[in-house]
Amino acid sequence: MGTERRKLKTVTGVSGSPQVYAAAVDPARSTLDEAVRVAKIAEENKIGALFAADLLSFGAQGAIGAQEPLIQLAALSAVTTHVGLIATVTTTFHHPYNLARLFGTLDHISNGRAAWNAVTSSLGEENYGTGDLPSPEERYARATESLEVVNALFDSWRPGALRPDGRGGAVLDASLVEPIDYVGQYFSVRGPLNVPTLPQGRPVQFQAGQSAGGIELGARFAEVVFTSLPTLEDAVTYTKKIRTRAAEFGRPAGLPLIFSSLHATYGATEAEARGLVREAAEATDFDAGRALLADMLGGEIDLSELPLDQPIPESLLPRIDSVRRRRGRVEIFGKLAASGKTLRELVIAAKDTGHWAVAGTPEQVADAIEERYRANVLDVITVGGLTDARTGDFVLNGLLPELRRRGILDTDYLGATYRENLELPAVGAAGEVARTGE
Repeated sequence: MGTERRKLKTVTGVSGSPQVYAAAVDPARSTLDEAVRVAKIAEENKIGALFAADLLSFGAQGAIGAQEPLIQLAALSAVTTHVGLIATVTTTFHHPYNLARLFGTLDHISNGRAAWNAVTSSLGEENYGTGDLPSPEERYARATESLEVVNALFDSWRPGALRPDGRGGAVLDASLVEPIDYVGQYFSVRGPLNVPTLPQGRPVQFQAGQSAGGIELGARFAEVVFTSLPTLEDAVTYTKKIRTRAAEFGRPAGLPLIFSSLHATYGATEAEARGLVREAAEATDFDAGRALLADMLGGEIDLSELPLDQPIPESLLPRIDSVRRRRGRVEIFGKLAASGKTLRELVIAAKDTGHWAVAGTPEQVADAIEERYRANVLDVITVGGLTDARTGDFVLNGLLPELRRRGILDTDYLGATYRENLELPAVGAAGEVARTGE
């Protein structure tokens, strides 16, 4: 990489579609059908990666957890050639040796397109026999060990351990495949990994979590951080905080990249877009919305009897350090509540779950994206709704061409691997990362 500013990268989701359930009751269809449609459209339009989110239990959050991300993306790797494959997988309920084998295999079968979005999970403990959900501090301590183990396993194959024999086969020098002998508080792993050296050295490391523990983990390990940053001010504050901490860890300049989820409402005119936002607000189910907002505020607050057109009493708002679940979301919505917004306004805001929301024409949405990009607080952006006739047209024939016209979005894939397409430093021997800037 040179000194030129890295261009914006794009991601689209392939999980959460209600069509998974429709396909599940039709013996002639696969539950992967909709994801395959999205994947092919994404690759045709040079979108950088497919993102598979995950939840670990059944409930009100819908179809998002209906497909296991690694199996889903492994299947999608067979019908794509360039698009990256980002799987969300928790460190709280998985063993790092299994994680290394799973992501190592995905990287091989996709020829270097795997990425891991590491999360610590605030839901699902009832299905893993662990009793109560561990505290955030314990979840992040476990996550730190998980990432240390997984990276050590990826690096356990030294250069030259596997080389071509000149006849289409391979020669293994087992003396260059070394145990890691890791012993920590949560894991004891001898190693080495039984998956050969990965095409990317390591899969691209994503991480999601904006609490103090999440920032510490992301600053140390993440190459890309998945964020909920509803305002430009939030984005500037967060980016400065995590990159300052990353520099203290000795990370390369400009890392981690900032990945923001964008909830865009498109219109042929600004008035049309604003009208759609207003219609969505008017159609809000406030009973369900109170429950969602309560979840955004930590899950222990009862909003069912509060008047909609008054602020939430300050005495009901939780202290961040008392919350066991998603502290980053609690911080976002606690700040909004403390600003004096009414319960009605907060319930409507909660429909975007703390993510960045923009409404307007494709050109106006591009303006908002470019503002953050030029401020160096946005490197990767979500673009959704590709298979929706209306939204897909605005994205594929409006937003993406406009961003490319402005010269801030890649027009093609830049290399064979996802790491190359993100313009990230190469991973060399023993996991060493080249110290190049942007």
